[in-house]
Amino acid sequence: MRSAAAGGLGIAVAGSIEAIAGPAAAQAAQAGVGRTTGYGPVVPDPAGLLALPKGFSYKIVAQAGTTKLESGEPTPSDADGTGCFAGRDGWVLVNNHEINGSEPYGVPALPGLTYDPGAKGGTTNIEVDRNGNRVREYVSVAGTHNNCAGGITPWNTWLTCEETEQRAGGVYQKDHGYVFEVDPFDRAANRDPVPLKFLGRYSHEAVAVNPRNSEIYLTEDASGPNGLYFRWVPPKHFHARKGALRALALGPGGDTAGKLQAMRCRKGSKHIADLSEATQPGTRYKVEWVDVPDRDAKTTSVRKQFTDDQVTRSRKLEGAWWGDGGAYFVASYARHDDGSKNEHDGQVWFYDPESETVTLKTIFGVNPDPEQDTHYDGPDNITVSPYGGVILAEDGEGLSHLVGVTDKGTPYPMARNELNDSEFTGPTFSADGRILFANIQTPGYVFAITGPWTQKHDGHGHH
Repeated sequence: MRSAAAGGLGIAVAGSIEAIAGPAAAQAAQAGVGRTTGYGPVVPDPAGLLALPKGFSYKIVAQAGTTKLESGEPTPSDADGTGCFAGRDGWVLVNNHEINGSEPYGVPALPGLTYDPGAKGGTTNIEVDRNGNRVREYVSVAGTHNNCAGGITPWNTWLTCEETEQRAGGVYQKDHGYVFEVDPFDRAANRDPVPLKFLGRYSHEAVAVNPRNSEIYLTEDASGPNGLYFRWVPPKHFHARKGALRALALGPGGDTAGKLQAMRCRKGSKHIADLSEATQPGTRYKVEWVDVPDRDAKTTSVRKQFTDDQVTRSRKLEGAWWGDGGAYFVASYARHDDGSKNEHDGQVWFYDPESETVTLKTIFGVNPDPEQDTHYDGPDNITVSPYGGVILAEDGEGLSHLVGVTDKGTPYPMARNELNDSEFTGPTFSADGRILFANIQTPGYVFAITGPWTQKHDGHGHH
């Protein structure tokens, strides 16, 4: 899965096909060729939930307010980033709940599992059998705030990220804006949740972990000024394994263990102030890393501790995934009025730690008609597909899709939300590649999608 062929991404999208994929692709798209790339068109769902290509089907694994936790309360609202782990008899999903307090179903503040009883976000662990049938669901971490995305570690845990800079005060007894580690199997390991303060306090979105040296790459979803892309370098002699991050956080100097650094890009001698400066797939920037002065943001938000000539910013840094020897990360959109140099409706970047470069793999032109089924915008969560390319969760305007992108850079619809305009979140494959798990955030569904994964079409309608 990690080496899935996503290296050649360069998406063909309305308005910018020729610039991205060349004249032949533009002519083919205008002629309607290539519409069956992927698995063919999605078919309307009689139940009004999830349109999938012919031959595919889904099961509801969890539904906020309807399915029940082992402790008796309903499944919490707002399923977001999700990790899938291979268990003895099936799979364990660690499911984030991006709850800021106004949603109908919070994560219950169970004794021993709660960081701050004033916060209603957290994670639940969902056990399913090998075919994706729900077995049980229980709270793994409670009392965290706005758990957006996160990432899987090479040692088989989930890092759940708070997308907030909420300080203690009012209902909140503690500061928020941290990353927490969740064990999918060992319930005792999740007791007394510990914020990994050395990863910084800011509006975290997602993480990707380098399996070779345990460096952690982190995205920030923030504006005014726009957010940053971070790297955490572990301290010397750090030995990565289950529980090691928690032990580091609790040890002497744990709040500032290792180095937290922000990305700074340049093209030759030119400083790149914002990732929206890149408009052509294949654009490559050299990366340098700048130490964060006060990673706990005691007086000033981390991103405001730098001037624009010290770092490279981006609007809406979102999903992250390790694959192909580097870290993929996503920028959802950019507009002039948010401080971006150029406008787009999504970028996918690839950071190569060996060459210390970032390369623009995919760019979505500004979507001219978000209600059109073949137009996509606002990529958010990302996962690398075992069948090549990536799956992106759309969080944009109008229709909402899971969008596949082939390793040749062609987009195709993998699913369409038939229920409402809510975003898709948390796409992740089971380790055997048979099940794609994904969520509709509002009102809160977790799905297991199965079908003829190996029957992918080429661009001409042939299998």
